[in-house]
Amino acid sequence: MRILVIADIHANLHALEAVLKDAKDSYDVAWCLGDIVGYGPDPNECIQMVRGLPEFVCLSGNHDHATVGNVSLSTFNLIAYQALQWTQNVLNTESHQYLDKLKSTIIIKGVTLAHGSPNNPLWEYLTDANVADQNFANTQGNLCLVGHTHIPRIFSHDGIECNEIAVHTTRSFNLFERQYILNPGSVGQPRDHNPLAAYGVLDLAENSWQQLRVAYDIRATQDRMVIEQLPEELIMRLSFGM
Repeated sequence: MRILVIADIHANLHALEAVLKDAKDSYDVAWCLGDIVGYGPDPNECIQMVRGLPEFVCLSGNHDHATVGNVSLSTFNLIAYQALQWTQNVLNTESHQYLDKLKSTIIIKGVTLAHGSPNNPLWEYLTDANVADQNFANTQGNLCLVGHTHIPRIFSHDGIECNEIAVHTTRSFNLFERQYILNPGSVGQPRDHNPLAAYGVLDLAENSWQQLRVAYDIRATQDRMVIEQLPEELIMRLSFGM
């Protein structure tokens, strides 16, 4: 089974469309690790698009959770707060109901899925091997998929120590007999100083992970954000992947 793994779309429709076009015919099912909305200008359209993907499974991210009122917006910094307020005002009833039903963690096909981390599914950032090491004990099976940091990452644990492995986009990574936490990066707002939309393909039959990047029309997304009067910082950061 080949699984399209996406995360942190953040209402960036142009980036999502580019990812789905680039990944066409390379997957059988699709999993999303949360934060379909927040920051970007097209929340309803992104929700509608992903719901049409084959055997789609989706988590709730912290922005999804806040948009439907399950956590206070005061938890977020000012620009995220402003974008979430806007999102709440434009979200339609169908989208609201869909987001409100999502869980923050799921175990499927023996794989642990969490937006942030197994220890704290909505909020923890797995930023280095030390933090990741504390989460392997709560990973069922050998694989865990996370998002939230907006940065592609691979952490491995051999039963003794945890290490971070360099991410390559030119070849598949073989998943050997150890535990892994995999982060596909962000579709709609990358933060690794690479503005290209990021996603991954997990092949459970071949035990492999492929990290991929694709260009999209950043200017078109930024133009939409200007029209909707979203914060300038959110608009500019898309150009630089930060």
